[in-house]
Amino acid sequence: MVLMAVGVVSGYKNYTVGDDLGWFDKLEKPGVDYQKWASSKTFSLGDFLIFNTDNNHTLVQTYNSTIYHLCDDSNALDNDTTQYASPDPSASSVHPVTVAVPLVKEGPTFFFSSDYDGEQCENGQRFSINVTHGQGLPPSLREPTPGAPGPVSQESGDDTVPETTVPANFDHPKDISDDDSDDDGENGKKKSNAVVVQVSGFSKVLVMLGLIYGCW
Repeated sequence: MVLMAVGVVSGYKNYTVGDDLGWFDKLEKPGVDYQKWASSKTFSLGDFLIFNTDNNHTLVQTYNSTIYHLCDDSNALDNDTTQYASPDPSASSVHPVTVAVPLVKEGPTFFFSSDYDGEQCENGQRFSINVTHGQGLPPSLREPTPGAPGPVSQESGDDTVPETTVPANFDHPKDISDDDSDDDGENGKKKSNAVVVQVSGFSKVLVMLGLIYGCW
């Protein structure tokens, strides 16, 4: 009898960064160790990282290791760095912010907070991961076809917090058939997953999961 090992590919996953500690620096949450948190996990294309933080902390994703090690995105290029959340100097009080970031490019990916001239980054609010191919990108995260409307992004100079509201039924991980997965659209950041809506003077980024669920 010959036994054959059949590989099972798991579905896409959501990872809540820092688990219950959220996305903060050691000055606020002394127990955070994001690199240790990430080291026990495998990240693949199509997975989401969920960052729970507040409007006093930023979230920067970059593929540029120099920017990451400097904790400074002031010289970043549009095609290698994205700021998903920025501080809100006009806010009269601290309010929670949740940001859902899709992993859309294979290879090293870096996350950090650039707030307070990199002080939060230098105090532990940073980590790096390696994104594997996995099942490839689902159709909803692939690059738009030529001629499609461009992504809606934060206006230049807009310091309001692009807060992401993750729907209560947010359940991205699911298996997809081989016909739905390939490596198209891996290169480049997918900014068209979010739509900015002005609510009470603040920007809210609503993750467009409707393409996955057909509910929006």
